[in-house]
Amino acid sequence: MKKYFKLSALAVAAGLFSAHGMAAAGALPQVTMMVGGIDKQIYLPYQLAQNLGFFKKYGVDMQLSTEHSGGVGAEEAMLSGQVDMSGAWYEHTIEFQQMGKDVIDIVQLSGAPGEREMCTSASGIKTPADWKGKTVGVTDLGSGTDDLTLYLASRHALASKDFTRVGVGAGPTMIGALQHDRIVCGMTTQPTVNAIEKMKVGYSAIDLATGDGVKKWLGGYLPSASVLARADWVKAHPVETQAVVNAMVATMRWISTHSAAEIADNLPADFVSNPLSTREEYINALTKDKGQFLPDGMMPKGGPETVLKIEQAVGKITKPVNLETTYTNAYVIKANAMLDAEAKAGK
Repeated sequence: MKKYFKLSALAVAAGLFSAHGMAAAGALPQVTMMVGGIDKQIYLPYQLAQNLGFFKKYGVDMQLSTEHSGGVGAEEAMLSGQVDMSGAWYEHTIEFQQMGKDVIDIVQLSGAPGEREMCTSASGIKTPADWKGKTVGVTDLGSGTDDLTLYLASRHALASKDFTRVGVGAGPTMIGALQHDRIVCGMTTQPTVNAIEKMKVGYSAIDLATGDGVKKWLGGYLPSASVLARADWVKAHPVETQAVVNAMVATMRWISTHSAAEIADNLPADFVSNPLSTREEYINALTKDKGQFLPDGMMPKGGPETVLKIEQAVGKITKPVNLETTYTNAYVIKANAMLDAEAKAGK
C-alpha cells in the first residue's frame, strides 16, 4: 500500500507547506490519477497540466495513468483505492451515490461530453427521431454513450424498443461498423470523428461537443470530464486536493487563452498525430470543439440537474439523489482567487 505524504496541522496552519512552499522545498506529495482515455481530445487537460508543469508548480508530484480496453475503469480504480483520483465523467458521482459510495467531483473541466453522432453518408439522419427502426452504435451497452443515445431518443419520442443499439467500440471498430452498414449512426469523439469525415464514411448529425450543441440537443450544459475522488480521501488530503485543483484550474484558464495549435504543441506527439488524424486535422477539430472546455473549472449552473435527468431517463436512478454532495466548487473558488492574485502580481 502506497504511503501518502502527511502534513502536520501545525505546519499547514503556519503556512510552511503551502503549494508554492512545497514546490520550493522539493518535498512534493505524490498523487495518482487514472484517466478514462488520456489520449482522447475530450480528456486532454490532464496531460496538458502535466506537460505545462502546473502540478509541480502548485505542489504535487502527479502520477498519471490511463485505463485500457478490457481493464479496470478509471472511476472504479479510484473507488477501490488503486489510485487517488480519476479523470472521468461527473455522472459517476451520482451512480456511486446510488451504490452508497461517497465520491465527489472537485473540479469540472468540460460542459459538454465532446461526442458527435456520426451517421453514414447515405442515411439522411437529421435528428434522433430518424433512428426509428434502425440500428445505432454506442461504445458499449450501458456506457455513457449508450445513456446519451437513449436520452436523445427519449427527447424525440422514441423508446428503447423503437430502435436497436449495439456496442461497436471506438476508433477503427466504430468506423468499420459505419462502413459496412452495421449501424446508421454511431456516437464517438475526436479523433474518430475526424477520421470518419476524412474517409467520407459519414457526417456529424448531432453535436454534443460544444456548449451550443448540448444546449440544443440536451437542453443545457452536460458536465462531463472532471476530477473525481472519494470524499474520505479529499477530507484526509485537503492540501493535495487544493494543489490538484489549482493545477487543473490554471490549465483550464490556459486553454481558454491559447489556440488549438498552441495546445497541440504542449501535448505528446502521438496524441495529436496518429493513424486516425494528422496534426493539422487534430488542430482543426480542436479549434471547432474547444468550446467544450470550461474556462474556470466551476460546475455550470443547472449541469448536475441535466445529468440527473439523463440518469433517470435510462433507469439508473432507484433511490433519492442529493446532488449537493456530488460536487463542490469550494476548491475551485480558492484556485481562481489564487490565480487572480498571481496575475495581479505579474507572476
